[in-house]
Amino acid sequence: MPVDLHTHSTASDGSASPNQLVQLAVERGLKAMALTDHDTTEGVEDALGAAEIAGIELIPGTELSLEYDNGGMHLVVLFLSPGSGPLQDRLCELQKGREARNEQIVARLNALGMEMTNEEVRDEAGAGSVGRPHIAAVMVAKGYVPDIRTAFDEWLGNDKPAYAGRPRLDPEEGIRLARESGAVPVLAHPHTLGINRAAEMAELLERLVAAGLVGLESIYSSYRRHEREGYSHLARRFGLVPSGGSDYHGTYKPGLELGVGYGDLVVPNDVLEELRDFAKSP
Repeated sequence: MPVDLHTHSTASDGSASPNQLVQLAVERGLKAMALTDHDTTEGVEDALGAAEIAGIELIPGTELSLEYDNGGMHLVVLFLSPGSGPLQDRLCELQKGREARNEQIVARLNALGMEMTNEEVRDEAGAGSVGRPHIAAVMVAKGYVPDIRTAFDEWLGNDKPAYAGRPRLDPEEGIRLARESGAVPVLAHPHTLGINRAAEMAELLERLVAAGLVGLESIYSSYRRHEREGYSHLARRFGLVPSGGSDYHGTYKPGLELGVGYGDLVVPNDVLEELRDFAKSP
């Protein structure tokens, strides 16, 4: 049976609640699902309760945004128990940085003639952590952009007029904190790293493996078959587990479905079992 090891709920920037996400995973016939909201484990307790009732395994986790000059580096951290711990405690600090960044973005959009309030953005996010997709959704609702993709491409993406940075962990620190917390760090969607040379990718992976990296997200929604195979071979070459997941965000990523991505995604349970061997109690 397939699994999905990269999903987002209303605890960060997904449109489905943790409970709804679990029910959807059951409907999709998944054996297990990981909840990996951005820089938080806030929705994990609800998801664990729903999963126990539904009879599906819920892997607690998060997705860290890391400091990296060349592109976007994210770390999916699996088997991260909610509560206190080296990484869990640091997530609280990162959340404060996200909140300050969101307010800066709203202020910049206002200065650019797109009127909105922080309250409107928080209402869009509901009880979860506010992120750029919520700001983009408000922009769409107010008619400033036709869709969320345009909001990012023209205004909210890196180096765009309304972009604002925030505090991030460096890669080694993120990996170290994950391992110290008994969790399993996986380098997410490597195509966003902005690396086009094999030697540069090899150098980076050697550095991250030395820091304790366990997996490389190789089975990903937007990858074609040859890309999935290529990243899987790359993972094995460096002693990493070729992990995978849909990166499901619900309506914030139209057309991308839980468990199957754009229709051809299959992450086998063997991947989860291999990753599980690296998890331990902190």
